[in-house]
Amino acid sequence: MEIPQALSDFSFVLVYLVAAGLFAVGPLIIAKLIAPRSYGSARDAIYECGMPTIGSAWIQVAVIYYLFALLFLAFDVDVLFLFPVLLAYGKGYVWRDFIEVTIFIGILSLVIVYAWNRGVFSWKRKQVNP
Repeated sequence: MEIPQALSDFSFVLVYLVAAGLFAVGPLIIAKLIAPRSYGSARDAIYECGMPTIGSAWIQVAVIYYLFALLFLAFDVDVLFLFPVLLAYGKGYVWRDFIEVTIFIGILSLVIVYAWNRGVFSWKRKQVNP
C-alpha cells in the first residue's frame, strides 16, 4: 500500500514539469500578446543586424568554421560535466577524485594541442574575386 506515497513523490516531479513548461511557453505567449505587428513588403526583406545586405545570401562557409564550432560544443559539454564532480569533490575519495579530474583535464588539453597543430584555430580568409 505504498501507492499514495509514490504519488506524493511524483507530484513534485509533476509540479517541476509544469513549471518548466510555463518557463518555456510563457515568454512565447507573452511575446505574441504584446509584440508589435508589422505588415508590408519590408517584413519579407532580408536583413542582417539591421543593415541592408550586400550580395547573395548563399555563401560557402569554410569547413574550419564547423570544426571550431564542434570543438567549442565539445568543451562546453565537458565543462558542464565538471560541475557535478566539483559538487561531490571532497566527500570521501579526495585523491581518487583529484586524479580523475586531472586525467580528464589532461585529455582535454591534448585535444587543444592536437587542434592547434592541425590549424583549427588559424582562420585564413578566402580571396574574393570581384
